[in-house]
Amino acid sequence: MSSDFPIEINQSFENVQSVNSNRSLKGLFLVGLTGGISIALSVICYPFISPALRKVCLPYVPATNLQIQNVLNVIKGRKGKLVDLGSGDGRIVMNTAKAGFESVGVELNFWLVMYSRLVAMKSKIQPSPKFIRTDLWKYHLAPFTNVVIFGVEEMMYDLEKKFSEELSEGTVIVACRFPLPNLEPYLVIGTGVDKVWAYRISKTKP
Repeated sequence: MSSDFPIEINQSFENVQSVNSNRSLKGLFLVGLTGGISIALSVICYPFISPALRKVCLPYVPATNLQIQNVLNVIKGRKGKLVDLGSGDGRIVMNTAKAGFESVGVELNFWLVMYSRLVAMKSKIQPSPKFIRTDLWKYHLAPFTNVVIFGVEEMMYDLEKKFSEELSEGTVIVACRFPLPNLEPYLVIGTGVDKVWAYRISKTKP
């Protein structure tokens, strides 16, 4: 009996070591898996959240169906080239193209531009909408007679200045979610987050 006792202890100790070793391996595996997933998600999500790291950000917030309809109501009957600044998933650009506008989306987020181009290509909309990946502050607006912007409050003053400098007489601006600070809208449609303000550029001095 006494000779078997140390053997049983050793076997129990070995079993405990084996269980602990298995648990450690599983723990390391889970840590590695979680870390890998976290890194992958960070790489995928970074282009979507990176605007928030800038001083004045234009975050991606999809337009509602009512917002899109309000924009279309403002520009109904108009013609010419249209630009959507910060075009996101491209819905404004594609819907205005369906309405007959030569529509261009300006968006800094690479993945949103790629997504918009793919959807536009599959939809076969004519005239074909275009999507350009660039900083809206560096994009010249002179060719456009219709402008749509889903902005944030902090950027509206600088946008108004850019519009005044670059847009021609009679150009219509549709501001969504936030109004321009100094220009007087000639039309306001909707309420809450779906509200849009319509402005017309006038170079005539009072």
